[in-house]
Amino acid sequence: MIKKLFFYLLTYSLLIHFSCQESQSTSSKNKPNILLIMADDLGWFDTGFNGNNELQTPHLDALAAKGIILNRFYSASTVCSPTRASVLTGRNPFRMHIPDANTGHMLHEEITIAELLKKHNYATGHFGKWHLGTLTRSVSDANRGGNPDFHNDYSLPTEHGYDEFFCTESKVPTFDPMFFPTHFSEDESKRYGWKAIKNKDSVQNYGTAYWIGQDKKAINNLEGDDSKIIMDRLIPFIEKAHQNSIPFFSTVWLHTPHLPVVSDSLHRSKYDHLPLDKQLYYGAISAMDEQIGRLWKNLEELNITENTILFFCSDNGPELNTPGSSGIYQGAKRSLSEGGVRVPAFAVWNEHFNAVKTTDVPCNTSDYLPTILNILGDTYPDERPLDGINILNVLKGKTKERKKPMGFLYKEKMSWVTQQFKLISRDNGKHFELYDLLHDPSETVNIYSRNPNLAKRMETELNTWLKSIEKSKAGEDY
Repeated sequence: MIKKLFFYLLTYSLLIHFSCQESQSTSSKNKPNILLIMADDLGWFDTGFNGNNELQTPHLDALAAKGIILNRFYSASTVCSPTRASVLTGRNPFRMHIPDANTGHMLHEEITIAELLKKHNYATGHFGKWHLGTLTRSVSDANRGGNPDFHNDYSLPTEHGYDEFFCTESKVPTFDPMFFPTHFSEDESKRYGWKAIKNKDSVQNYGTAYWIGQDKKAINNLEGDDSKIIMDRLIPFIEKAHQNSIPFFSTVWLHTPHLPVVSDSLHRSKYDHLPLDKQLYYGAISAMDEQIGRLWKNLEELNITENTILFFCSDNGPELNTPGSSGIYQGAKRSLSEGGVRVPAFAVWNEHFNAVKTTDVPCNTSDYLPTILNILGDTYPDERPLDGINILNVLKGKTKERKKPMGFLYKEKMSWVTQQFKLISRDNGKHFELYDLLHDPSETVNIYSRNPNLAKRMETELNTWLKSIEKSKAGEDY
């Protein structure tokens, strides 16, 4: 009798065990994998899917065609670090004292998307550029690392919800990222870029490192195309999570085409009929495009494309005095005109984001966090203000208008953008201009004087938002 009872209990325990395992596996499979890919200084017109016929981005174009192209997607800032802070938090970067590149760091009090997804049992990884704090206090590195003046800005991705990382503090050359040549030809420069170095005996250290842990540098596989070097770390992270039946989340912040742009002969040859500056710039972008195509092929081989969400965008508009282009839009990096903040973007999630091919609804990088939470059936766990909104219905083609305006700040510049209009000041609110973006996307006709009531209403809304920003900066959110 006791043996029978033991047998029944053992059988019941095994059934419960395998039932739980199956339930967990099913639950993990039902949670979409999430990839947030961001290029660096890629202009709105620097992709084929936005109409550039001179620049070859076939893999990005193919992916964009699988999902939805976001015609009016904005970076939360017109420079690097602040936009990255908005991606992680869903909040305007001024709220957390990251107003410019190479300033501040990701505060521990902020709630990041990686931290939220860890609670949903995601594997989390960050690959590429970080730019949200220094990665070492012990040695000189990049712009701020190792400098005692910036010790308080030490901030590793693993302090903000990431299981692992492979990243640099800031920019690197887009090919052979750890080096630059001892000598430059007449049409090359350390600032702009150069042809990929053939003789590795004539190089100098670029002054930065890829970090993979506390005071731990990567030492292997650091030569060649920088986008490939990053993808060589991302793909094993994905494969490991898939093998363990765990959903994965990753921010993949590529350096391309931030200066210095460096390109090998293979990718320059695609543009050998063009001047060298374009060969270097376009060649770097084509190399990045190939690696994003490689990533998607890997997802297909793992048979997980159906359950993977991929977002792509740039962190701001193109750098000045480069072949980078904003197309018909005025301005570039460091400007709050459309060309400084309207960036190339698309979203892919098979059978979910392909009801319409494009949308003109304004969206921005702060929208990622609330949208992903909504997809997971979760809510933000705090009452502090979010600047982003859930845009899931936009991505599904069900919403044609954005109700919540978007605010932008950079140095003395500020703007307030609605579905149709843009209020902008370039001198800290002393003078304003007003543009109808639906009928004048190039911002050529200032209609402020013709629409005083609308302008004053938008100024009031902007000032209310600015007061909220100041409260956040004072620490009232925490």
